[in-house]
Amino acid sequence: MYRFIRITLILSVISAIFISGYTYLMLSWSYAEGERAGYVQKFSKRGWFCKTWEGELAMVSMPGTMSEKFFFSVRDDTVANKINANMGRKVAMQYEQHVGLPTSCFGETEYFVKNLLVLD
Repeated sequence: MYRFIRITLILSVISAIFISGYTYLMLSWSYAEGERAGYVQKFSKRGWFCKTWEGELAMVSMPGTMSEKFFFSVRDDTVANKINANMGRKVAMQYEQHVGLPTSCFGETEYFVKNLLVLD
């Protein structure tokens, strides 16, 4: 019985270390980086357990055409405050794409905005 508990404990610790390492690697390594420009339509802090900043950017390629939506997440409160202060203005968002995150506690999307530039 003691041996079974010991093996279970060792496997649990190894699993926790593996999951933590995998999560750290996926958060620190970005699959893609880029910039999107448009108008922020929606931006709110939401979630049942893990509250995250989630938003929607309307990208218009030419006036009069249908806009494409870019869904994004924000982890930094400074960037979130910048977005809230510039709602309704044309902005460019610099983002990183993180694929393979094990949970939505880091954000509902895989696109994480790192900086916001106001375009005039």
